[in-house]
Amino acid sequence: MKKLLILLSYILIAATSYAQEDLSEHWNGNWNAEGTLFTIGISVENDALKVEQIESLGFVWTNKDGVIDGNIVSVEVEYAGVIGIIQAELIDANTAIAFAETCTPEFMVVCALAKDRQAVFRRVE
Repeated sequence: MKKLLILLSYILIAATSYAQEDLSEHWNGNWNAEGTLFTIGISVENDALKVEQIESLGFVWTNKDGVIDGNIVSVEVEYAGVIGIIQAELIDANTAIAFAETCTPEFMVVCALAKDRQAVFRRVE
């Protein structure tokens, strides 16, 4: 069950910019969920955040392109009958905090486990 929570929390990463400063170069690269092998690749193309599964720990999930709003990004993710919005905030050039902003249907165990949880991602070379 914890892995399901980690999946929802980890699917999305970072955000693009602080205030008026363009930090989109900080999105691009591989991001690892701290304390796990879960790793995704992020790229920004035409103002959309693209997510590539690198090491998903065997989880099968899909996502839409992310919507960037300042230093926040939101990505719709579907996994095991659950649809959620993962929100991530870029804390600095190499750190992001991600959490499940929404998760439906709420009665699903995955949603219950993801509630009030967050994951720290670090950009890796």
